[in-house]
Amino acid sequence: LLHCVSIPSLEIMKWNGWGYSDTKFLFNKKGQAEFTGKRYKLSGMIMPALKDWLEDTFGTNLQHKSPATPILTSSAVQPPTLNEAFVEELKSTGIPFSHDAEDRVFRAHGHCLHEIFALREGKVGRVPDLVVWPNCHNDVVRIVELACKHNVCLIPYGGGTSVSSGLECPPEETRSIVSLDTSQMSRILWIDEKNLTAHMEAGIVGQDLERLLNESGYCTGHEPDSMEFSSLGGWVATRASGMKKNIYGNIEDLVIRVKMVTPQGVIEKSCLGPRMSTGPDIHHFIMGSEGTLGVVTEVTMKIRPMPEYQKYGSVVFPNFEQGVACLREVAKQRCAPASIRLMDNEQFKFGHALKPQVSSMFTSFLDGLKTFYITKFKGFDPNCLCVATLLFEGHREKVLQHEKQVYDIAAQFGGLAAGEDNGQRGYMLTFVIAYLRDLGMDYYVIGESFETSVPWDRVLDICRNVKLRIIQECKDKGVQFQPLASCRATQTYDSGACVYFYFAFNYRGLSDPVHVFEEVEHAAREEILANGGSLSHHHGVGKLRKEWMREAVSNVGMGMLKSVKDYVDPNNIFGNRNLL
Repeated sequence: LLHCVSIPSLEIMKWNGWGYSDTKFLFNKKGQAEFTGKRYKLSGMIMPALKDWLEDTFGTNLQHKSPATPILTSSAVQPPTLNEAFVEELKSTGIPFSHDAEDRVFRAHGHCLHEIFALREGKVGRVPDLVVWPNCHNDVVRIVELACKHNVCLIPYGGGTSVSSGLECPPEETRSIVSLDTSQMSRILWIDEKNLTAHMEAGIVGQDLERLLNESGYCTGHEPDSMEFSSLGGWVATRASGMKKNIYGNIEDLVIRVKMVTPQGVIEKSCLGPRMSTGPDIHHFIMGSEGTLGVVTEVTMKIRPMPEYQKYGSVVFPNFEQGVACLREVAKQRCAPASIRLMDNEQFKFGHALKPQVSSMFTSFLDGLKTFYITKFKGFDPNCLCVATLLFEGHREKVLQHEKQVYDIAAQFGGLAAGEDNGQRGYMLTFVIAYLRDLGMDYYVIGESFETSVPWDRVLDICRNVKLRIIQECKDKGVQFQPLASCRATQTYDSGACVYFYFAFNYRGLSDPVHVFEEVEHAAREEILANGGSLSHHHGVGKLRKEWMREAVSNVGMGMLKSVKDYVDPNNIFGNRNLL
């Protein structure tokens, strides 16, 4: 009898879409869009404009549906290829494991379009043969030792939010594949209030980490868009970035020490000093390694006291060019708030379509007055204007001074303050937008987001050229409806910015929509690189983007990475085939 366990994630999470099972966008019997569940501020609300936006933008028709396969049938899943000797020794450790079809499929994918599209159609490719749940660092050491002894392939699994094909099982792998799920390693082991550091197990997910730290009056401030579900170990393994990095830093700025189990043993620095000059930083071989070298088991991070005051804001600009110029000036003066994000006109309209129904005529009247003021009195063109959302944190007096400084800079570039509500709503939508792709696929619309980082002098060029390339590629590939191509600048630096692109199209009439989609996405990435953008700012490389790795890091750089892999994991036990 296998040491089977019941993992709650299968009960509360979708197996073929994003997020919680009880949460989704749908059109009710009256044809109105609503957001189900009770987990978000938008939950239970009606969005009167979403139906028209969807139909006008993509040419959709609510009568034409493409529903997902509701239930996973075990017959669609290949029987497991078990390494019996490995399984027998694993039993003796008492570490829980399972070869249940649902457990295996749930951990066989991330959230790339092609992965979710296939699952919605009930198509399942190569999946792990076994799932194992270590409870602590020593359990991971034992699992890795057994995998090396019996030549089993290990694929670490954190929160499952990868958008780089990083969790896909290589179809050519003939060995038994074991998904090493770190979800049971979710404890804060200690908090050091004198040094403002905390030591955590790597399986803890972002929302739990912040909640537990908040109970003691602290936070990490690291809030990627996926923080509800992504894990600390995943952040380290992909060099993650959060929306409040301006104050708290990216993951590489927050990490003090990492413990990682590899086939050659455990890697860990000897002290917790804030900085060391001891040759190349070992952490930089671990961060971004994407599960190719070992399993991150424990992490020591910087923490901060929870901010005493938080304030949202927003600014409307006449056009994207002036919005970018404002962000550049804010970065130049090094006065960026915790978060500042600029949406282009397409995203502004999209955000407006998600506005919930107002219960008060007075509120509706005020919204109308604001629109009249901006478009008629100030002369902003509704088809050109864009919006920046802001988040300030810290001591109240400093926040208010900071806020004035940023709004004064915005005014120099034609920006008008647009209120706290719009800013707060913008950040709330961060966590619900991912649910919209599932709604789109219900009506023949497929979409994806991808990101890059780029020097300031290339921001406008890359935004314009990538969007034009997407539109042209869709036309050339036979897409019958106008695609959506939009962008936003999400993080700013002294020398550049992170730019997110979103694109989607109605695939009705295409015989192989996923292939067309991937060709368009590939062309968009080529355009990004041709315009001076990076291969990735924070999503990582995985298998989706590894064809460009040599171009990104040079032949010598690739040789260095391969040498590290060959030494640390000579038998390719961590064989997810990411990066290399």
